[in-house]
This record gives sequence, structure tokens and C-alpha cells, in this order.
Amino acid sequence: MKFISIVVPVYNEADNLRHFSAAVRQVMAALPYQYQLLFINDGSTDTSLNILQQLQHEDEHIHYISLSRNFGHQAALTCGLDQADGDAIITMDGDMQHPPALLPRLLSEWEQGAEIVQTIRLDTEGASFFKRTTSRLYYRLLNTLSDVPIQPGGSDFRLMNREAVNALKQYREQARFIRGIVGALGFHQVQVSFTAPPRYAGTSKFSLHKMITFALNGILANSIIPLRLSFYCGCLSAFISLLLLTHVFVAYSLDEAVPGWATIMVCLSFFGGIQLMMLGIAGEYIGRIFAEVKGRPLYLIGQDSRIKTTAMHQRGSQS
Repeated sequence: MKFISIVVPVYNEADNLRHFSAAVRQVMAALPYQYQLLFINDGSTDTSLNILQQLQHEDEHIHYISLSRNFGHQAALTCGLDQADGDAIITMDGDMQHPPALLPRLLSEWEQGAEIVQTIRLDTEGASFFKRTTSRLYYRLLNTLSDVPIQPGGSDFRLMNREAVNALKQYREQARFIRGIVGALGFHQVQVSFTAPPRYAGTSKFSLHKMITFALNGILANSIIPLRLSFYCGCLSAFISLLLLTHVFVAYSLDEAVPGWATIMVCLSFFGGIQLMMLGIAGEYIGRIFAEVKGRPLYLIGQDSRIKTTAMHQRGSQS
């Protein structure tokens, strides 16, 4: 019988865990698969870890890995993909916005030959106009700059077969944007569209700062075009400065006054701002190089319930 791993990153989702796990177990019980529900606790500060410990004792399908601190959503997903044992691995969030009812559809597409089944979020119930608009504009910009296609509305709710996961595990960059990595993998990919329901409980843990960081990771990890734009802007700035310098020399040679100190200051401020912006873009790339050179681990595991379970079984067999 085929074995399915369902990987769920968790950060302060205490109010959702029991409802979510019950929904997944109900769906998987009707399917002809063995499975594990692997939660990755990403340094939660609420009672999420306690609830995961209780769920693990209540159901042998449920396991958890607790990271030593909060490493971020993408690192938690990476940990789950690294540790999952399934013939196919499904990643999804535990707030019920990735509906467990879609699991049979993903598995059906996999059985029909798909190596990656990517869900596409058509809409989110209750999402604001601002969020919809910025998301649409972001994906348009990202696909304009990126060397690999990234599907608008793509989410981290997907199924990958063992070969695709093994390929993804070779990508170990620090600034992770898994949606972009999956797009670069190739393999036979199939898309499944859905409308995301509202969260079952609680609020989104993606703050504005996290969303901006995530967006920058998506652009800078998949394109060097911002650096090229910096070069082009620098050349344009130098050309305009040369024209202004020529104008000054001509004015002095004709013994004419050079009026317009305000204009000069505006030009200086404008070009100075462009230069600082270009330095900032270059600094982002250099900072990422520095992070990669240090070679630090993407995550650190604090607890692994599977090790405890194995030890208990071994002690039981010895007795």
C-alpha cells in the first residue's frame, strides 16, 4: 500500500489544530493509503506544542517535529519535506484555508501520472480588495522579472512525488521561495484550482514585514534583472549628468550666467536618490551572498516525536 506524508507547518495555530487534524483524518480514512500527518512546529509561543503532543498520543498517524526557534514558514516547509518518508508528500497549511476535501483530487491526479500537483488559489473568501490587487500585481511583476514561470495564485498547497521531492531537496539556499523552486524543477506538473475558505480560527501570522520579505525573496532569488536595471539607470544618470556638464561649459564659454540653483539641487537630489536605490539593490544581493557563504543550517530540530515513539516501541519489545 502506498504511503502518503502530509506536511503541515505550524506557528501559533492552537485554535485550529484539533479541527484541522480531525478533518484530515476523516478524509484520509476513506482513501486506500497509509499516511502520516507530520506537523512542523515553527517555534510557536502559544499552546500549539502541547496540543501536538496530545494529538500524537491519540493517533498513531500524527507526528510532530518542533524546531528550536521560529525559522519562518519556508524553512518549516523545507524541514517537513526533508523529513517526510512518503511515496508522495503533500504540503498544506493548518488553518483550513487549504481544504482537506481537496486531498482526494490531488492524489487522483498523482495516480494518473502527475509528478507535481500544484493548487491555484482563484480567490480567498473575505480577502480585501487591497490584498487581491497587490497579489495580482506582484505575480505580474515577478513573472516579468523571473527566469522561470511562477503561476499567479500559486500556493504552498501541493503534492509532489518522491522523485520531485528528492530534486527539491538539492536546493539549499537560505532565502527560500519554494514556489519559485518548484517552478524551476520541471517534472510533469498539473494544476488544481480552488477557492480558499476563511480561516477556521485566529488571524494570519503573515505580518506586513513578513509579506514584504517573502515578496523580495521571490524576486531576488529568481532574477538578476534588478541588478541590470541598476546598471541601466546608472548609465542613464551618467549620460544626463554629462549633458548638464556640457551645458555648464557652453554657458561659461559664452560668458553667460548659470542660473537655477534650485534646479541643480533638484537634479542632485534626484540622481543621489537613484544612486542610493541602486546601492540598496546591490546590497540586497551582497547580503544574500554573505548569508550563503556562512553555510548555516536552514533549521534546527528541537524535538522529534518519531524518535520518542520508536524508543517506546523498542522498550516495549524488550520487556
